[in-house]
Amino acid sequence: MLAFLIRRIGQGILVLFTMAVLVFLAIFALGNPVDVLASPDADQAERAALAARFGLDQPLPVQFTSFISNALKGDLGSSFTYGKPALAVIVERLPATLELAVVALILSVCIGVPLGVIAGMKPKSVAGRAIMSTSILGFSLPNFWIGLMLILFFSVYLGWLPSGGRGPTESILGLQLSLGSWEGIRHLILPAMTLALYKSSLVVRLCEAGTREVMTQEYIRFARAKGISQFRIIRLHLLKNMMIPVITILGMEFGAMIAFTVVIETVFSYPGMGKLLIESINRLDRPVVVAYLMVTTVIFVVINLVVDLLYVALDPRVRLGGGNS
Repeated sequence: MLAFLIRRIGQGILVLFTMAVLVFLAIFALGNPVDVLASPDADQAERAALAARFGLDQPLPVQFTSFISNALKGDLGSSFTYGKPALAVIVERLPATLELAVVALILSVCIGVPLGVIAGMKPKSVAGRAIMSTSILGFSLPNFWIGLMLILFFSVYLGWLPSGGRGPTESILGLQLSLGSWEGIRHLILPAMTLALYKSSLVVRLCEAGTREVMTQEYIRFARAKGISQFRIIRLHLLKNMMIPVITILGMEFGAMIAFTVVIETVFSYPGMGKLLIESINRLDRPVVVAYLMVTTVIFVVINLVVDLLYVALDPRVRLGGGNS
């Protein structure tokens, strides 16, 4: 286990360094931030002073060396727009994005697992075929279109739910979350449902395939021969074995959910990291863009490590060292 952890942590550090190089170099393609930060009537001296203030007058290797040195200390630079550390700006928006992604993940499981089991238990029935056919829409329809349709129906036509914003928040376990009030939950429903529809389609297909595979196993036939009820077979035998690959894939997909929030947060004007990223790109706020991408990379690395450990815990047949224990 220790050797596995050390190897995975080393791989994670290599990924972070590679990502830092690629991100830093790519950010320079965004343009010159001085053009945005300086006033239209600023002269050349004022523009040069502004560039020197943010270190933009230094050669690229010097800027990169300074960036890596400061990043190792937890300093990813100061935001050009907000005038405070970029990492602090990201951390302020992080709870909103994580809350949205977690709620969407829970919704996708609650929707996808029952439907996938039904489709897998009765694959040739009308219900099973309808579920599998409908799940294709979740892969085919773009998230922004689904979000706009939900806004049009539930906000404009029915007036049941707000069309944007986050709503009031309360401090829960030290985090500012919307789940502490009904109004906050109302603001969270539409963006979370939009984000969950794609993943629920994935869960449906994973569970359908897993159910069909597990239901053909000998221990399922033996349980039926003993007279065990169908519900008990599903609860004790089917779900335990079918959910192993589902949990593993969903763990990795959680990072993708955080990335997908860029579109969802823009459509619903949701004040999370994704909306902040779009605003920072428009304003050429390089430190915030770099901080966002680095924080997202760290989240991906941590999630993948947790998923690897969780897979080992769920499936005792897996051996970390590749040998016998």
